[in-house]
Amino acid sequence: MARRRPFASVRARTTLATTVVVSLALVAAGIVVAAVLRHDLADRAGLRAEVAARTVAGSQAALEGDFGALDLRGDAEHPVQVVDGAGGVVAAGPGVPAHRAVVVTGPAPRSSTPPEEPDDDRDDVPDRGKVGTGTELRTVTLRDGGETRTFRFAAVAGTTYEGRAYTVYAGSSLDEERATLDQVVRAMLIGLPFLLAVVAGVTWLGTGRALRPVEDIRAEMAEITGSGDLDRRVPEPDARDEVARLARTTNETLAALQRSVERRHRFVADASHELRSPIASLRTQIEVAQQHPDLLDLPDLLHDVVRLQHLAADLLLLARLDAGEPAARARVDLTGLVREATEAVEGPEGAAGPVAVVVRVPDGPVEVRGHRGRLARVLDNLLDNARRHAASRITVELRAEGPDAVLTVTDDGHGVAPGDRERIFERFVRLDEARGRDEGGAGLGLSIARDLAERHGGTLTAGAGADGGAAFRLTLPRADDRTD
Repeated sequence: MARRRPFASVRARTTLATTVVVSLALVAAGIVVAAVLRHDLADRAGLRAEVAARTVAGSQAALEGDFGALDLRGDAEHPVQVVDGAGGVVAAGPGVPAHRAVVVTGPAPRSSTPPEEPDDDRDDVPDRGKVGTGTELRTVTLRDGGETRTFRFAAVAGTTYEGRAYTVYAGSSLDEERATLDQVVRAMLIGLPFLLAVVAGVTWLGTGRALRPVEDIRAEMAEITGSGDLDRRVPEPDARDEVARLARTTNETLAALQRSVERRHRFVADASHELRSPIASLRTQIEVAQQHPDLLDLPDLLHDVVRLQHLAADLLLLARLDAGEPAARARVDLTGLVREATEAVEGPEGAAGPVAVVVRVPDGPVEVRGHRGRLARVLDNLLDNARRHAASRITVELRAEGPDAVLTVTDDGHGVAPGDRERIFERFVRLDEARGRDEGGAGLGLSIARDLAERHGGTLTAGAGADGGAAFRLTLPRADDRTD
């Protein structure tokens, strides 16, 4: 027994693919969310630091240059440091060193792009007793004993009333923001497996529900194959989706297969019946001749042999047609083919005596593409049928109608009833009038003629002639020079 490979089913592969795609999408979305959240938290910390720095820089004590009077007793989460123009620390709150600047060693830049020369008209260069409009934000890591902490510092420059420059560095701890970010990431990592399990479960159930009709179709087809009962059909879902169309197509295929098998069974049964009669006749005549040589009727014996030969040839041709044997596609002149075929018909006896054959063909060639021998077989079968049913005259007319070549074979016999005009093209079908004749044939001539016509891209139909007889119309596409 063959070992079943993992993920061999469509259901398993679909579930795996969906889970992988969703997991990748969630990871990518988580990375984006974390990046956006980190940036937003950093901006908020920077805003708090800038507000604190401007509050200190704009205080009355700072503008008067009395930095010792500044209230910098805040907590370690929001440290503040004031640096003079020479880079020396003039005031420091808890959490920051009092001997060095936490951000820069020299004066902080008064704007992101300071001018090369002083410009009193610039808003970010403070005048005496004012605070500059420029703000510089930096992320700084400080060590407090054995603990390392990260802050977002804002630097705001100011000038005292006496013209002394100073810079206020106010920080806001990023530890809380990072803790929040870590919680969000941890929550996403914890929830990711559960979410993927839900996605996989829903996909597994949904795919199974969607594929259940397919499995029903497969199981029914397996039972039909095992039992050989072509009367059965697969269930068709009520939906109008691809599975429903598959079920309908499968039933249409089963119906076509059933018709083909039934046709083959009828063909075998009818062929056996048709072969039995000439073989039995031959055996009877041979047995009689064996006992009474003087009673041997050679003409009848030859007639039965010829009839058996024709029947065997017809059966062989039908077998080839059913097998889909391809035929050569060459240019064939129907005008010359009609003249050759009608010359062999002129003179024989018909239903009521000699038969006159009237031929009307164009002066020039009318060409089609196909197999010359099989097209000649179509004409021979139509002419043989007309000869056996004609009273005195057969009319054969060939003409070109647009892109088609039309051949009409008409007799002046008893005609074909409208209800039988399609049935006569079925295999081994002979009407009552023809069945009572010795030369009525096996009922294969018209069936073979229609099959050959359709395989050449044409049609063959039966109708009524002008004299009340039967008229058979053969239509074939004319050869196109552009396709050669």
